[in-house]
Amino acid sequence: MKQIKLLIAALSIVFTACGQKQDKKTETAAVTEIEAQIEVGTESSVEAEAAANINYSTKIIVPDLNIPWGMAFLPDGSMLITEKAGELIHFKDGKKTLIEGLPDIYVRGQGGLLDIELHPDYENNGWLYITHASEDGDGNGGNTALLRAKLEGNTLTNVKRLYKAGPNSRRGQHFGSRIEFDNDGYLYFSIGDRGNRDENPQDITRDCGKVYRLNDDGSIPKDNPFVNEVNAKTAIFSYGHRNPQGMAKHPKTGKIWVHEHGPKGGDEINVVQKGKNFGWPVISYGVNYSGTRFTDITAKEGMQQPLFYWVPSIAPSGMDFVTSEKYPDWEGNLLVGSLKFEYLERLVIKNNKVTKREKLLEGMGRVRDVKQGPDGFIYVALENVGIVKIVPNS
Repeated sequence: MKQIKLLIAALSIVFTACGQKQDKKTETAAVTEIEAQIEVGTESSVEAEAAANINYSTKIIVPDLNIPWGMAFLPDGSMLITEKAGELIHFKDGKKTLIEGLPDIYVRGQGGLLDIELHPDYENNGWLYITHASEDGDGNGGNTALLRAKLEGNTLTNVKRLYKAGPNSRRGQHFGSRIEFDNDGYLYFSIGDRGNRDENPQDITRDCGKVYRLNDDGSIPKDNPFVNEVNAKTAIFSYGHRNPQGMAKHPKTGKIWVHEHGPKGGDEINVVQKGKNFGWPVISYGVNYSGTRFTDITAKEGMQQPLFYWVPSIAPSGMDFVTSEKYPDWEGNLLVGSLKFEYLERLVIKNNKVTKREKLLEGMGRVRDVKQGPDGFIYVALENVGIVKIVPNS
């Protein structure tokens, strides 16, 4: 009976073709009250609820942004913001300044200027890291690249490319990309499958559909899982991913968590593990956008199950854990942006199980990124709005 109810719930959702497309007119869809999610390994469901008691307000901190993909906070409290169209913005004292020195940015479909992250020891070494789509390399089109640079005044200096996926492709989808450091100083970044579903994700001799791990200077860690595999891309840390656009370090375990887009349904949260295969597209909880199936299985030996998955798809982007004392009721929760339904989702997690989902900031815009700032407040990047701060009400 529970399965029947869940099927009815799923059928009641109005789907759009894809939460990733840039045309906002195709992205309007309603979240119904009976939206349901089967918890992996159980028959129970977790419903996404609107915030019953609004205990926060929002304040626009950085106005008038188009597609703010990523943001990073400098030690002085100012912000670096990436605009997908290819602008790097420094926001300080209420003023936006364009940073010069970026390489050429390949802007196509979901590709452009993507994530930005500071080195954990930024105050001493000044290194910052950026992912972007690039036309350099073999083939027509572009693919995702990672660079390292320093900021001097309003200019990037010491710019060095650390990684460039290949070959290039003229397809406009699934560039990824997010960047994160772990507690040991290793750098992780994601690249989507670039729309080449049936070749890239399951082949460790090919880029794309992967989470990569590097040393902070771009060299390959000696204990990466595939360093001794013939013809393997030795930067790969895990594979079988579709399009990870959220990445965060767990505040207690130090493990790297990612979320990634499914097709029609089957968005996933995964805890990245060394050398593991996360199954795309052999196993999935989603179907083709037409409604037809591309796989008949959701589990297979040797492939990892997601910690959590969404049906229907919310088109997730951006992710961070709440650790700030400013939000005592949210401590340890995971915040995930929804492009498709235009809200921020708060996930309560106990023993690696999602026990509650709550919708925040409903209707404010497509959420691209979410970060807890050094001041303890939560900042959310919204398309065609800007960056807003969530302020708890006293």
